[in-house]
Amino acid sequence: MSFSVFKKEKKANLYTVAFYNLENLFDVKDDEDTLDDDFTPDGYKNWTKKRYHKKLSKLSKTISKIGLEFTENPSVLIGLAEVENKEVLKDLLKTKPLNEYDYSYVHYESPDERGIDTALLYDDKKFEVIHSEPIPLLIYDDEGQRDTTRDILYVKGKLNNEEVHVFVNHWPSRRSGEDVTQEKRIAAAETLKAFMHKIEETHLDPNYIVMGDFNANPHSKSIKVLLEDSNLHNPMEKLHFPAEQGTSNYNGKWSMFDQILISYSFLNYEKDTHSFEQAKIFNEEFLKEYKGKYKGNPFRTYAGKKYLGGYSDHFPVYIQLKYND
Repeated sequence: MSFSVFKKEKKANLYTVAFYNLENLFDVKDDEDTLDDDFTPDGYKNWTKKRYHKKLSKLSKTISKIGLEFTENPSVLIGLAEVENKEVLKDLLKTKPLNEYDYSYVHYESPDERGIDTALLYDDKKFEVIHSEPIPLLIYDDEGQRDTTRDILYVKGKLNNEEVHVFVNHWPSRRSGEDVTQEKRIAAAETLKAFMHKIEETHLDPNYIVMGDFNANPHSKSIKVLLEDSNLHNPMEKLHFPAEQGTSNYNGKWSMFDQILISYSFLNYEKDTHSFEQAKIFNEEFLKEYKGKYKGNPFRTYAGKKYLGGYSDHFPVYIQLKYND
């Protein structure tokens, strides 16, 4: 008996949209206005130029490979979380192999006390930015003080000449406990929906791509609030059940905080538009711990103070859109 081994055919009309939480991509400089002291050469984590450039190299390698199992094209849009500033984005895009591609970026400084922001990388040969702005997330404590957190990044553009509205999110964390912080993430969902409803006043059936680290699983209340009374579909739901996989792992439990949601318009098949093809977790073996207690978990840069030299504590996620020509 003989067997034939065939390589998967890569499609030229398939375009990848990805999201990646980079786990504290800080430069080594001390910013006096933010709590970034840990990520300096003299700080708690002993963050050096050598470690910084090693991380850039690993992240560049990862981003360049997302989705290439199925398409000839590198990702056209990559949402990022936990980037400190424009300088780290410039350094990332100057690092091999990303320096071989036509990537530009959109980024705004956010009021986050640690100084971490969201950003969007885009292939400027295939995506044209029309407008961008940060959407402030206004959350206040019982004493009326603002709880500063990441803005939501909004980018309106044309992907292969089709208009799309892209949102990059990094919702408030669960650090103080899931129940205590849930209302903050619900507020983020309501803020995002209100912005989309405003778009819908002047745009008929807009194309939405909503990506991010939501600090919430697909069936969490905040994600359900986002889906209610909106035109959004979450193709990531099926990737988390049964909950034996996800994008991050804490105390042996997988979470699917990193997700990409799309409008139902991407489920249509019309000429000169994009249609949803598939959703995936990019969890290749090189991104995983390869031995020990945490085998199979994301190979992270730090575990507390201990430097591991890995990639990130999150796996990237991606969707692929088919262009109907």
